[in-house]
Amino acid sequence: MSIFFEKYSKYIPDDHFWFARSCIRQNFFPGAEQRFLKIMREKLKKDVYDSPHHTTCTGIGYHTDIVHFETIMTVIARQFALMTEDGYENIAISCVTSFGIYQDVLEKWEVEPDLLEKARRYLKEATGREFKLPKAAVHTSDIIFKFRHEIASQLKYPLINKLTGEPLRVVDHVGCHYAKMFPSKGIGGAEYPYVLAGLVEAWGGESIDYPERRHCCGFGFRNYIVKADRGYSLTHSRIKFESMYPFKPDLILTNCPGCNMFMDRWQYVIAETEGKTYGDTPGYGIPVLTFEELTALVLGYDPWEIGLQMHQVPVEPLLRKMGIDFDPAGRYYGPDGTFLGKPEKPSFLKIE
Repeated sequence: MSIFFEKYSKYIPDDHFWFARSCIRQNFFPGAEQRFLKIMREKLKKDVYDSPHHTTCTGIGYHTDIVHFETIMTVIARQFALMTEDGYENIAISCVTSFGIYQDVLEKWEVEPDLLEKARRYLKEATGREFKLPKAAVHTSDIIFKFRHEIASQLKYPLINKLTGEPLRVVDHVGCHYAKMFPSKGIGGAEYPYVLAGLVEAWGGESIDYPERRHCCGFGFRNYIVKADRGYSLTHSRIKFESMYPFKPDLILTNCPGCNMFMDRWQYVIAETEGKTYGDTPGYGIPVLTFEELTALVLGYDPWEIGLQMHQVPVEPLLRKMGIDFDPAGRYYGPDGTFLGKPEKPSFLKIE
């Protein structure tokens, strides 16, 4: 086993990161990245630079054959140029799709030096910029994994069911573009992904290995973007839910914002169209959290500041199991105390 993990371990820097945001994560779970930055800066005392000038990686456009490789590699080159200009050499990538794109570009540049020179030329002609290759290109879940024991020493709410005293049962879903595309770049590789299970174990929970753990969440880009194909997306998510349901998980943990969105949204759709839910209490779904959100929860950040009200599967049952003190009405108020209104209640899925 030690030989295996040596093969699928990776270099993760101790400090000084240039942060590459996720377009999906910002839009669907806007509190997640802000909590990551706060945790890194306030709890771990790390230097993370959040550049106001970087852009999307254009990964979804690339994977749907809208953006050509020469274009996307030049976009990535510009990100590296910004990182270089800002004085950093370690890039922390928030999105799993972006992470896969960065690894794809870096690998192609390594085996085809002419492509790297072409990217340098394109960038110079378009922007006048030059860049250095990063010393390390890691996903933000890698960083939390690296510091999981340091975070464990600061836990306010461990992954323990306060009602029973038992560890919370957590099923994880690691994004395909994190480990399946380039197994050597993901902790544990594609077959034994450990980047999320390691967090669960370090923070007192029980990591559940369910049959379809490595199955795609159902996003698949074209499977959702093309409206007529969305049934394929829903079907794949259902396979995941049916597989994990017998294990009665308290929580689904993800490191990909797209996966998190679909495993949250499709539970809502299945409940409203079929009257079926997968939580251990009838009418309730299984809460789906990103690794940043879970990290913030165990450290004691307010659930609504984390942005958990953005989820369609209610998180309140999980908060109560963890013994978290929270204001149930707080989900309907903005940061300045403004009442935002209440959404229309679903016909089947229970919300509070």
